[in-house]
Amino acid sequence: MKSQKHLTIVIKLGTSSIVDEKTHEPLLSILTLIVETAVKLHKDGHKVVIVSSGAIGVGLRRMDVEKRPKHLPRMQALAAVGQCRLMSLWDSLFNHLRQPVAQILLTRGDIADVSAKFPPLEAMRTQYLNAQNTFAELLNMGVIPIVNENDTLAVAEIKFGDNDTLSAITAAMVQADYLFLMTDVDCLYDKNPRTNSDAQAIEVVEDIASLEADVSTAGSSLGTGGMSTKIVAARLATSAGVTTVITRSSNPGNIINIVKYVQATKYSRNGSPSLPSPPADDPLSRSISSLYLDGLTRPPLHTRFLPDPQPIRDRYFWLLHGLAPHGTIYIDEGAYHALADKAGLLPVGVVEVEGHFAQQEAVKIVVVKRMRPYLSEGETYEKAKPVPTEVGRALVNYSASEISRIQGLRSHEIQSVLGYADSEYIALRENISFFKKEKGSRPVTPSLGLGSEHSFLEPAQI
Repeated sequence: MKSQKHLTIVIKLGTSSIVDEKTHEPLLSILTLIVETAVKLHKDGHKVVIVSSGAIGVGLRRMDVEKRPKHLPRMQALAAVGQCRLMSLWDSLFNHLRQPVAQILLTRGDIADVSAKFPPLEAMRTQYLNAQNTFAELLNMGVIPIVNENDTLAVAEIKFGDNDTLSAITAAMVQADYLFLMTDVDCLYDKNPRTNSDAQAIEVVEDIASLEADVSTAGSSLGTGGMSTKIVAARLATSAGVTTVITRSSNPGNIINIVKYVQATKYSRNGSPSLPSPPADDPLSRSISSLYLDGLTRPPLHTRFLPDPQPIRDRYFWLLHGLAPHGTIYIDEGAYHALADKAGLLPVGVVEVEGHFAQQEAVKIVVVKRMRPYLSEGETYEKAKPVPTEVGRALVNYSASEISRIQGLRSHEIQSVLGYADSEYIALRENISFFKKEKGSRPVTPSLGLGSEHSFLEPAQI
């Protein structure tokens, strides 16, 4: 009999799901249910990772501080106090069910060395692989990793920005099947359900770019996220092939029922939830049988973002989302099409450089179309001016000042201009990764200050 391939499930909890917003007391009722749900999933053979916010909130309670401070050192000190208490709480609750857990604290610097002046590519990539291998080993040992951003040490340059983003990157790193973003509402709505009685639930999202949802729900006074950051996280996770779900944190049992329902429908005929007999080696065959017996024909209320059928994974995902870009290289359409055909980036295709960056640092790649020589009747210059289009990321072989001197030149001219020629390419093709085309938007990492309003060119197949 073939060995079963079980699911990997990442569960993200915000601060508002862990501590009371006013008293800062731990919400033991929710935490206990989360623990029971995680252990049940684990006993069913699935691998579970929890991404837990709440360190600062717990620190506020421990130190009898009323409000989240704005002063960074004080906030980091409270996070240091709170993280100890938070992990102790998780460990105590899981210990009641004899389930071992592990603490993993991450910053962007832990998966890409941004502290070294000229970090070699191999060293930066190795850190990401080390983190990936640690997750894999813990999960194989039957341990549930509990992940949080290392708020005690993180500064703006190496922060993920919020734990929604951290959970999406974690889900991609462990190649998860599901990412659950637990929040204080059941799902996304087309309008704010608190002020509009006719608000309609959004159950399934195939194209995030065309999503019309109310995102006015901000994060709690203790947290950093809101509904908009969850949509950004969903965009990022689905690009890595992860089914992403938004659902209510106060009813963690929904996680099991949603997974059962989604897996069951994969075996249904014509999308109907009627259930044929699943393959004998399917990891959820028992769950599906249970689902049939329970007569569950509708899943609990949630919003489900469908994964990209051609996900970006491993090295290319790391290039796009593991590294913080330090500048921008603008290229012409000819250079872009050459990259799409697997060629490297030559200096002749570079039209402008922006920012200050060194060798082997990440930069944004932006395509600039040529201006038409003549304006149409009634057309203004501003309307005719092409909009630059961001298409991906690259690790460069030359610094910003060097590229600005050799842009537009032939490769054989590099030596005469710089006095040396480390490479004929500004960036090797293997060090360039493109965003997936998403009908008007693409995955972004919010802590990097990127917008999602741009339309993007068709990327090369990776």
